[in-house]
Amino acid sequence: MMLEVKNLHVKYGNVRALHGIDLCVREGEIVTLLGANGAGKSTTLNAVCGLVRPAAGEIIFNGELIHRLPAFQIVEKKITQAPEGRRVFDTLTVQENLDLGAFTAKNQQRVKKSQEWIFELFPRLFERRDQLAGTLSGGEQQMLAIGRALMSNPRLLLLDEPSLGLAPVLVRQIFKTIRQINQAGVTVILVEQNARLALKLASRGYVMEVGNIVMADSASALLENPEVVQAYLGGT
Repeated sequence: MMLEVKNLHVKYGNVRALHGIDLCVREGEIVTLLGANGAGKSTTLNAVCGLVRPAAGEIIFNGELIHRLPAFQIVEKKITQAPEGRRVFDTLTVQENLDLGAFTAKNQQRVKKSQEWIFELFPRLFERRDQLAGTLSGGEQQMLAIGRALMSNPRLLLLDEPSLGLAPVLVRQIFKTIRQINQAGVTVILVEQNARLALKLASRGYVMEVGNIVMADSASALLENPEVVQAYLGGT
């Protein structure tokens, strides 16, 4: 088991965002988290990568407790996130954004290989490498956010709404690339509004409601579950 989340509670002030969730991710999987806005999906990702501190519970990565570590040390453990909304640095170039993704890396040869791989995955980033990130299209910014997360050669990649705001043709391209990333040996946790696409890509899924996990199953079973179909797949 690569990642284990046990009885995880997260609070924002007096507001409880997660109510003791449990989930696990095996090495090599794509696991998707489904749920409406406010269900706790992004909070779960932020807890795993150290951006929010749990009020209780444990997060275990490769047998090591990580929930008390600062975010930069979690990156050093090879967990990275491409956040919701992309959050590229608009006034920096594509290359400078990528360089920031490798700020914890110590092996420059490995960094060079990671960048070469990223440019293979996203040739448009190579073409735009000297362009300011703020002038990129939404799809190009999403490529950059994912590329930046890959620069530190992660073992676990957290993707938060990678298709948000993109045209259908770009969504298909991004999902094809996520599969390529996974096939290259990177384990993925995917939060995605397009539940049907996410379940077709993933091996397993968890359904979240108001800070709780209410369902967990194989992706194929969730695709056929009447409750999931009605709530998240448009009732068809």
